[in-house]
Amino acid sequence: MDIKEILSKVDHTILTQEATWKQVKEICDDGMKYETASVCIPPSFVKQAADYIQDRLPICTVIGFPNGYSTTTVKCAETEDAVMNGASEIDMVINIGWVKEGKLNAILDEINQVKAACHGMILKVIIETCLLTKEEKIKMTEIVSKSNADFIKTSTGFSTSGATFEDIEIFAEHISEGTQIKAAGGISSIEDAEKFIELGADRLGTSKIVKIVKEMNII
Repeated sequence: MDIKEILSKVDHTILTQEATWKQVKEICDDGMKYETASVCIPPSFVKQAADYIQDRLPICTVIGFPNGYSTTTVKCAETEDAVMNGASEIDMVINIGWVKEGKLNAILDEINQVKAACHGMILKVIIETCLLTKEEKIKMTEIVSKSNADFIKTSTGFSTSGATFEDIEIFAEHISEGTQIKAAGGISSIEDAEKFIELGADRLGTSKIVKIVKEMNII
């Protein structure tokens, strides 16, 4: 697979707690240079990044991150704020406790409320696969497919593990047409990135692929 094709599917990411504007700016510069799908950055940097990028690259940010147990009202307010500041893609975390309690209608309603708060921008739904059973992953794939969201996403990268090939296989088997797949967390090689795409991932959340390309001077 051509490296440019892989890069075009990468949400070039920095979400560490200690992230500084200097680091975020570097992510933005690299994202523009290597033509990634977007940059995924903390909400507090969205406006600064939007002013800097000037529509040359989509800006993604995270909502209810990383634990997912903020109230729906708070998630919607975060989303409205992010979009107003210049985010064109929103990655929200679901309430994992609600999954465990079987509150699937509440999860569906929350996703749709957050999508409405996106005002037409892309919404990706993080289900934190490492905390779910296979049956719960299947149920959440079906719920996200029923919702107005655009993507289902594996992981925050802040829990016990990130995306696995099995996760993407489950998504691909149970997803409805029109809903896309994002693998995120622990994608650390070009070979793994290519495998995730081959299995059905439309986006990859990672900070490593651009770094590898830079170090190897591939482009």
